[in-house]
Amino acid sequence: MTAVIEVTDLTKRYKDKVALDRVSLRIEENTIYGLLGRNGAGKTTLMSIVTAQNFATSGDVRVFGEHPYENAKVLSRICFVREGQKYPDDATPTHALHAARMFFPHWDQDLAERLIQDFQLPMKTTIKKLSRGQLSAVGVIIGLASRAEVTFFDEPYLGLDAVARQIFYDRLLSDYAEHPRTIVLSSHLIDEVSNLIEKVIVIDAGRILLDEDTDAVRDRASTVVGDAAAVDAWVAGREVLHREALGRVASVTVLGALSAQERTEIARAGLDLAPVSLQQLIVRLTQKSADTAAPAPIAEEVR
Repeated sequence: MTAVIEVTDLTKRYKDKVALDRVSLRIEENTIYGLLGRNGAGKTTLMSIVTAQNFATSGDVRVFGEHPYENAKVLSRICFVREGQKYPDDATPTHALHAARMFFPHWDQDLAERLIQDFQLPMKTTIKKLSRGQLSAVGVIIGLASRAEVTFFDEPYLGLDAVARQIFYDRLLSDYAEHPRTIVLSSHLIDEVSNLIEKVIVIDAGRILLDEDTDAVRDRASTVVGDAAAVDAWVAGREVLHREALGRVASVTVLGALSAQERTEIARAGLDLAPVSLQQLIVRLTQKSADTAAPAPIAEEVR
């Protein structure tokens, strides 16, 4: 597929602190990505540099084959919605959406109106007086109605309650099906977005830990449960991500896809296999990464 974003050896330093450490990746057209990682991993820094809201220390970024900095032709094709987006003190949602409508060439006002109703957004209340959930709704509406060719959602929907988040997920999928584009979701709610994303990028301590199709990632690990001695014997020599034990029962998560023969051997040993969710896998991978390598120091303001 065609890459709409290409990042090569991207590094960002804040004095003696490293936020991104030689990051390289490709983001393809018409795909929903999950950009996942802990607080301080470098997700926001990466998105800010790609959208020309921050500067790299070194490395190269190309968006639609061009450098994004001071490039209006490129930037009008990108929408970056972030948590805590700032607006003028006297601005209302009406003002914010009107400005977005003027900036984004593919803006869909009908979709914006439907989303306003979905989220029950008070359009004449000043933004500084909105609740956190209502402020999140402003960003979500702009991100969806912009229909930008590349849209970054940097966790602006965390202020939404569970019902409103589900509305966001449903509207995103339905509109994406009719109007494919590249969408990057940065989220801590990994299990909630796992059924939305087609590709997973995990960043940890400023480095790319994982960059794969979501379906391939789901088969990356398995949890074996049963008698501790039998479990330990079976996992010997394998890469263990996590181990728990209660009395004589152990639960061990191992990295690597299991063959049909291995699954048969597990059953014959009287052991059980438990599924590993995408969230569990990413948590275990990042924990293992922290345990096996000294992480690069991260600037406090970086998310």
